[in-house]
Amino acid sequence: MKAVAAGLLVLAAVVYVVARRAEDAGAPPWVGFVRAAAEAGMVGGLADWFAVTALFRRPLGLPIPHTALVPTRKDALGDSLADFVGTHFLAEDVVRDRLHSAGVAGRVGRWLARRDSAERVTAEAATLARGALVVLGDDDVQELLERTVVRRLSDVPAGPAAGRLLAGVVADGSHHGLVDAVADHAVAWLQHHAEDVEAVVRGQAPSWSPRLVDELVAAKVYAEVLRFATAVRDDPDHPLRRSLDAWLAALAADLGSDPAVMARADALLGRLLDHPQVRTSLGELGATVRRLVLQAVEDPDSELRRRASAMVADLGARLAADSELREKVDRWLADALVHVATNYSAELTAVITETVRRWDGREAARRIELAVGRDLQFVRVNGTVVGALVGLALHAVGLLL
Repeated sequence: MKAVAAGLLVLAAVVYVVARRAEDAGAPPWVGFVRAAAEAGMVGGLADWFAVTALFRRPLGLPIPHTALVPTRKDALGDSLADFVGTHFLAEDVVRDRLHSAGVAGRVGRWLARRDSAERVTAEAATLARGALVVLGDDDVQELLERTVVRRLSDVPAGPAAGRLLAGVVADGSHHGLVDAVADHAVAWLQHHAEDVEAVVRGQAPSWSPRLVDELVAAKVYAEVLRFATAVRDDPDHPLRRSLDAWLAALAADLGSDPAVMARADALLGRLLDHPQVRTSLGELGATVRRLVLQAVEDPDSELRRRASAMVADLGARLAADSELREKVDRWLADALVHVATNYSAELTAVITETVRRWDGREAARRIELAVGRDLQFVRVNGTVVGALVGLALHAVGLLL
């Protein structure tokens, strides 16, 4: 296109020279129109060549003011472009209108509702999870658990938390199942170990006691113990059960208010957390969980992957069908993007400014000129053609006048 524009300018110059010589030799009057058109075409072509060239370099290398604008003013152009983007593209009303017209939540919902899309999202999430789990070794997991769980528990007073938990258990009667299980096992054990109980009782008898008396006492003690245990098992309102409830309620209250009990609870928790076996068990638990999760995310047919895909698809279906949910998600997304655009627009547009500043002036001019491309040379072509037409018009007006 540069060759075409330059060739058209050369053509206008040749036509001008030929027409001018023909006029001097007494050519017909119409040759004057040709000469005027060619002359004006040269002026228009040269003017537009100068204008186009002045954007990117010095015409003919001459230090003419206000030329080579792109290389010398690229930093200012970058700042202006960044300001323009920040003002007209990151404005709150522009962001909200664009998101509202785009209907992001509905589009995402319809896409996620498809089975292949849900599986793709799950696969990508599994890849990220696998990468994180591979990077984190067993020692890292143990250290993470100790730093987040053990230290957090060490900093929290154990008494009040345990007191509230125990009070809730007592109020709900959640411990009654444990008491029932203990009573059942106690009765079952007594029924199958009568001789063991009697032997213990006989062993505590004095040496001078007759053996028959020892056996009778042992049988009586065993019968009473079995009766008592059976009564505790069968009677939900047994005095022992009521006493246990009262003791647990009092302990819950003391854990939250009695400084001595609270101190003993904190000390017990501290000794428990500092025990080497606890730390070892915590590390083994973390390693086991890590291994199981890693196996689950690596297996496309695992229950975890299937459930995750189903949850993603269900979320997509809800987004596609529930207009209220879509509006809520769109509103949340708009608020989030407006917050980013409002508070971080300078950081976002700084990418433009810093990128332009790093460009070399001549290289930037060359890139921009190539990007605009053929249109710049059409400006020169149009200048030559329009100049020729204007020259014709002016010559005609001059003759009329």
